[in-house]
Amino acid sequence: MSTVVELAPVTLTEGAVKELKKLRDQQEIGDDFGLRIGVEGGGCSGMNYILGFDQRKDGDNEYELDGIRVFMHKAHGMYLVGMQIDFQDGLNARGFSFNNPNAASTCGCGSSFSV
Repeated sequence: MSTVVELAPVTLTEGAVKELKKLRDQQEIGDDFGLRIGVEGGGCSGMNYILGFDQRKDGDNEYELDGIRVFMHKAHGMYLVGMQIDFQDGLNARGFSFNNPNAASTCGCGSSFSV
């Protein structure tokens, strides 16, 4: 089962919070779902970010970030500690971006990294 932890290893900017709440409301995401943040193997730099609404799973820690329920597998924290998630809505870029101080290198698209 999940453990509720006080201090989340990641932060969300105001823009990311606004967009995530908008998406949650538009897609009518139920109360038993939260935002899953994590990593998985793959991508051009070695690891991909996971960001999407999901249900709680065994091994998850649970956080509350600006009114958003967040799930993260406890093993993923070491790759993501200190990371900031932002949402860009400009002419040159639109979408979520990940500012991860643990990444030794990132790919051009910004969705994968290596440590």
